[in-house]
Formats: sequence, C-alpha cells, structure tokens
Amino acid sequence: MLAMTPQQERTNFWTAQSLNTPVEALTATYITHSFSRHTHEGFAIGVIERGAETFYYRGDIHVAPAGSVVVINPAELHTGQAVSHAGWSYRMFYPEASLLARVASQMKGHSCGIPFFPRPVIEDSVLFHALQTAHVSLEQSPDSLERDTRFITALSLMIRHHADDIPPIQTQDTPSHPVTHAQDYIHSHYDDDISLEQLAQTVHLSPYHLTRLFRQQLGLPPHAYLNQVRVHHAKKLLSIGTPIAEVAQITGFSDQSHLNKAFKRIVGVSPGQYSKIRQDSQL
Repeated sequence: MLAMTPQQERTNFWTAQSLNTPVEALTATYITHSFSRHTHEGFAIGVIERGAETFYYRGDIHVAPAGSVVVINPAELHTGQAVSHAGWSYRMFYPEASLLARVASQMKGHSCGIPFFPRPVIEDSVLFHALQTAHVSLEQSPDSLERDTRFITALSLMIRHHADDIPPIQTQDTPSHPVTHAQDYIHSHYDDDISLEQLAQTVHLSPYHLTRLFRQQLGLPPHAYLNQVRVHHAKKLLSIGTPIAEVAQITGFSDQSHLNKAFKRIVGVSPGQYSKIRQDSQL
C-alpha cells in the first residue's frame, strides 16, 4: 500500500456562530505538517477520527489515537504532529474560555470560573460521539437550534465528567518577574525587530540567562514567543480584511513569506485561507 503524500493533506477552517458566540473550527487531515510550540487564548477541543496525533503538553509527550478526545486548556503550550507516516484526521473546536465558564455556571446554578481539564487525552466514546456530532452540526446544519443544542450538550458532558474546579498550581524555582517583564515588552513592541540583547537589557539579565528562563518557564525561546504574539495580532487584522502583505508589515514579520510560514505552523492553515474564511463568515 502506498503511503499518503503531503498533497493529500486537507484542511477546512471556518467560524461558526453558536450560543451567541463565534467559534473557530477546523476539520483536517495532516500527513507531514507539524505544529510548532504555541498556545491558544481559549480552549482547543477535538476528536481524532483517523490515525493518531502526538503532542507535547504540560511537560510530557502524549499520544491521541483514533476515537479519543483531545482537550488543551487556555494558554497551555503544546505542539502537534502525526505518530506515523499515515498522518491523522481530526475535528477541532476553538471556543473562548468565557464560553465554557458560562456553560459551567449554568450547570452549577451560580457563577464559577473557567473549568480545567487535567487529562489532555480522554478515552470516552460517549463524549467522542457527542463532540463529533456537534462539530458536524456546526459545519453542515442550517438550523441554529440544532447547532446550539448539540454544542452545549457536548460541552456540558465534557465539563460534568472530565473537569476539575481548580487547576493545579504551577510552581517555579525561579522568580517569574524577569520573564513576565520580557513578555510585557514583547507585547508592547511585537512590531519591532527586537534583538535578544535589547530584550535582555530591559529585564537586567544576560541574553543567556533570559533565554534559559524563557525555556524553563514558558517552554519556548523568546523568538518563538514573539512569533506567537505576532500571529495572534495577524489573526485579528486578517479577520477585518486587512491585506496579507500589509498584515505582515504591521505585525513585524520581515515579509509575507515569513508570515505565511509562522502562521501555518501555529494555526494550521495559511493566512489567505484564514482571511477568506473569516470574511465569508461575516457575509
């Protein structure tokens, strides 16, 4: 049997409207594509329909086989790639954290915080089917009531059976203040060509020590964090129809090619695909 080729990779990224909230969603088959270390502002929730995905998350390497559910909590560093040359196919939701907090509050009858899911790979056939059905509904159903009902049913099922109220506290041996200040500087100057020496000087550390602390506390080096911040801003600009070349310039990428490469490694689709999807969803 011949191995699948990169040309057989397929992606469909779109924005659905459900529970009065825009929800980004992805249906994809990836063979050679790999996601670089990145985070999401909200949740990343999905079902593996074929093959298997492996990913780094919270200090460990995990494998999600076909039939399993993947849940990545907000702001958690992770990667993603195929386990074998056959690749994997999955359906992903990217709901805002506030949406799951709202659903959890409705379930409990009082205001509560964002639910935390301690296991990134969940083996639960009932939940798998509920999420898969909800995802297909968001993609295909013209009926708002059906989309909303299936989506809230799947989210409430996941929260009821797999969420903890309080996430474990992440302790660090080294004070986080220099890294926090460096992050703040990057967020304020992401459109500049920041040098490591310049960044280190702002927090009164050597370039070596800053890079080491970044890796220890965030799991990625300063330049990767900068790219992630730039991509987040690029998504916002592309969503309102800003031309890609202009987005690259505004967000500090050296050129459109630089933006394209960083964007797909984090989002999974190209800036052009993402822009068209977001514009179509607003028609």
